[in-house]
Amino acid sequence: MASAASAPVFERLAGIRAIAESGRFKRLAESVRQAWFLDQFGVLHDGKKPYPGAILALEKLAGNGAKMVIISNSSRRSSLTMEKLKSLGFDTSCFLAAITSGELTHQHLQKRHDPWFAALGRKCIHLTWGNRGAISLEGLGLQVVNNVDDAEFILAHGTEALGLPSGDPLPKSLEELEQILILGLEKRLPMVVANPDYVTVEARDLRVMPGTLAAKYESLGGEVKWMGKPDKVIYTSAMSLAGVDAHECIMVGDSLHHDIKGANASGILSAFITGGIHAAELGLSEIGETAGDDAISALCSKHGSYPSYVLPSFTW
Repeated sequence: MASAASAPVFERLAGIRAIAESGRFKRLAESVRQAWFLDQFGVLHDGKKPYPGAILALEKLAGNGAKMVIISNSSRRSSLTMEKLKSLGFDTSCFLAAITSGELTHQHLQKRHDPWFAALGRKCIHLTWGNRGAISLEGLGLQVVNNVDDAEFILAHGTEALGLPSGDPLPKSLEELEQILILGLEKRLPMVVANPDYVTVEARDLRVMPGTLAAKYESLGGEVKWMGKPDKVIYTSAMSLAGVDAHECIMVGDSLHHDIKGANASGILSAFITGGIHAAELGLSEIGETAGDDAISALCSKHGSYPSYVLPSFTW
């Protein structure tokens, strides 16, 4: 694995077949089934439709006996992610399971086994979605409040609205949400971010995600609990679910900061899909277009993230 002090070293591939059939996985014992951890937005689909070749690639992997787990920085719970994939035409029987940052957040807030979560209060300011659909907090025993002075922490699921005590979303601009965060800083409220992504791909456009607000909050001195990639917690959960060790799995994603950096920290192989959120930075305008080695190396060094493989898109 490359280090920050050396030039990024990666293998260029046209598709995942080379990894599945003749890559390092071939050194595993016959009884071990390789595990593939897959990001969804920017890898499998753009939020509106599957990418060309993605469904076939999944079918081929399934035919090879791969154990596939969706690992997504989605604000929503795992079951809703599977429903979304099914609605887009994916055969969800190919997947062992889905683990989302939203699911991890829900479980930690509900069970509160972790000392950090056990110390949280119950009153929260809720940043949520509007047009994309507000996030339900049912079953968590939380009290959503309108006033920062009444809150004990901030819960960030979205970037479009302020959640009301009724559960309805009140549309807010990013600037208005940032003003709420400033008030939260003054009261030293901790923040739980249920979607650490900065941006996501949506029909070839980039949409601002909660991670952007959380990063600003943290940069101003706020305390942030990041629930998802690149934190090890989501990779550890996936390995436990799949029953594999780090050397038996690979992460496929389009975000160097989240997918690839998290894989590096967890000691697992990784495949960087260049046609996702970094496409514009790499000078790419079409799905499947190939980025130059120098541009990829520079971007990897910028993020301190080093993939094992680089592919233009998730195809066989």
